[in-house]
Amino acid sequence: MTKLVFIIELVYIVMVLVVSIKAIYDTHDSVKALGYVLIIIFIPVVGILFYVSFGLNYRKRKLYSKKIIYNDALFEQVKQYTLLSSHQEMEKHKDLLGDKVGIAEMMLSKSRLPLFPVEDVKLLVNGEEKFPEVFEVLEKAKHHIHIEYYIYANDEIGNKVKDILIRKAKEGVEVRFIYDDFGSRRLGKMEKELRAAGAEVYPFYKIIIPMLASRMNYRNHRKIIVVDGKYGFVGGINIDDRYINNGKNRLFWRDTHLMVKGQAIFGLQYTFIGDWNFCAGQQLELSEAYFPIHTMTPDSLRPNSLVQMVDSGPDSELANIMLTFMGAIAIAKNRVYITTPYFIPNGTIMNAIKFAALKGVDVRLLVPGISDSRFVNAASCSNYRELLDVGVRIYRYQKGFVHSKTMVVDDNLSIIGSANMDIRSYDLDFEINASVFDKKLNKELADVFMDDISESIELDLMIWKRRSRLVKLGERIARLLSPLL
Repeated sequence: MTKLVFIIELVYIVMVLVVSIKAIYDTHDSVKALGYVLIIIFIPVVGILFYVSFGLNYRKRKLYSKKIIYNDALFEQVKQYTLLSSHQEMEKHKDLLGDKVGIAEMMLSKSRLPLFPVEDVKLLVNGEEKFPEVFEVLEKAKHHIHIEYYIYANDEIGNKVKDILIRKAKEGVEVRFIYDDFGSRRLGKMEKELRAAGAEVYPFYKIIIPMLASRMNYRNHRKIIVVDGKYGFVGGINIDDRYINNGKNRLFWRDTHLMVKGQAIFGLQYTFIGDWNFCAGQQLELSEAYFPIHTMTPDSLRPNSLVQMVDSGPDSELANIMLTFMGAIAIAKNRVYITTPYFIPNGTIMNAIKFAALKGVDVRLLVPGISDSRFVNAASCSNYRELLDVGVRIYRYQKGFVHSKTMVVDDNLSIIGSANMDIRSYDLDFEINASVFDKKLNKELADVFMDDISESIELDLMIWKRRSRLVKLGERIARLLSPLL
């Protein structure tokens, strides 16, 4: 019996060593790697199971290397036009871009993310403004509808969109639909109805056994609609009734989306097709129908307006969205207004925010007062003291749950998209944001931010300092664990 126990202990020690080495080797973030190792060593058995379930991804290299190959092949076919056009637009709009030109150039040269003029760009506040626009554009579709969502709910709004997609598919419009298999796990019979009508539907990263699939990691958090290569939607609003504040929902849901018309949606189209080829195992042929290069005329363009779609994910060589956030905050001269439902930034973003505040920039942060996660809320709270210390003004939204992911930088840059200000969005999930260089839209978004803080309570540094040590300890523990989830 003693010998058996010794063998079991020896095998377990070897397992701990092997799994710890695996965590160190595969986790490029040193803080996260250390956290995994400590859990593996100090929480017997459960620690290993935790890492296997949440930290390890068995299929990551195989899946995402395949996606990268597809993306590279796609990009070569449109590269010449997008690169030439982007450089021309940057040269033409020097005054608009100002000192932000370096951010756009970095994404173009290092990550090959094009910058385009637009025919129109429209800010959409909450589902009440987004969905009527979506319905109208979907009804206009003549050639294709590409739709990709993290959450697509089987509810009233979901079925209304589904009915349009079915009708359009029967009319001969190409309908391609990607849904995240974790976020949209209750899609139900809607998938079968869409397929029966002729639409092509595929899940992103199909979950077979949730506990063995790193189910919380590597999710597709993007919200994309592209219609006929001309109209596009991007932002934080999923297809779900809760985003419509019509008096039927228990909680007011505050969110932001963007509608774009013109060649700027080529970035959305490119991202969608890369995701489609990965999910569907296809190599969708590019054509003028998907990238109608010659449709815009100078007279049709919105004056002084450029949009750059910035995507990132576990397959990105660079953390594009995190770098864009960092660069925009660090270079700001007058103001930075950040709205995010989940504020768990890495050290780089924290230092950029503090740097901006210390040099006199008006830095304001809007976060939920009512959160959908106590753990995330506690982890977020652990960061507020050091920001308040350097002059950042922090507001907690009281009217409902603020789910917007936006940033206002000076008077010429607005960022609207799916990415939260947290480690998961920087590293673990597939995200997409729109960087909009447009003074008019910047003012509109700044005005919306001011409206939101009028519904908020501003934190007071002296009162915040007086919170109990027990509360502070709980927040620090949540912050310590946050990089692991």
